[in-house]
Amino acid sequence: MNAMKTLGLTGLLLLAVSAPIQAGGYGRQYYSGWNSTSYGYYYRTYYYKPYPTYPTYNYHYVVYYPSQPYYYYYNPVRRTYWGRVPVDNDGKAAYSLLAEKDRKGTLAEIKEEHFPKPGAMPGVPDAKDDVKIAVPPRDLPTGEKPPKR
Repeated sequence: MNAMKTLGLTGLLLLAVSAPIQAGGYGRQYYSGWNSTSYGYYYRTYYYKPYPTYPTYNYHYVVYYPSQPYYYYYNPVRRTYWGRVPVDNDGKAAYSLLAEKDRKGTLAEIKEEHFPKPGAMPGVPDAKDDVKIAVPPRDLPTGEKPPKR
């Protein structure tokens, strides 16, 4: 009987200790570190929950081309770029949200004039509240300083 109590208590303690690990401790949204590709660009993953109790994280990609002064947001489900943030944004919101009709699968298909003047960060995708996407971290994968616009 004591062995069963000990096992039960041990199990509860393990659950209590592992709960923060399973939850990730990240909150509703966060960015991963950078990953490199053999194609000359870098990407990081933007993880988000459409609402706080959503059971898992959804994600989009943030793509950085060293020749461009922007972080581009890419939706892997729709396979389209949908906006960008200047790399040199001083940690402030400066998002250019493309109109639905201007969202394309490659940047070459998007004309520069289709990107509106930067403004507030858009809402978290599929969110039912007014939570905005977090401004991306200001680090570059290459370790260099952000290019000037």
